Amino acid sequence: MNAHPSAPPPKDHAAPQPRSNTATAGPLRVDSASLMGGQRVLEIVHLGEVYRLQTTRFGKLILTK
Repeated sequence: MNAHPSAPPPKDHAAPQPRSNTATAGPLRVDSASLMGGQRVLEIVHLGEVYRLQTTRFGKLILTK
């Protein structure tokens, strides 16, 4: 069955998409103070599991499951 002549051609979903040069810029860097939002505990959901990122009284970070 032929498509309508004015219809756009089907997209090839397997073709790689162009990437910006951020791939060579390194990993995303986030300041912990802005990430924590003034709180001592942050919950992160990763693949359906909840992790807790917390700051200690000495300023260290601990990630627990």
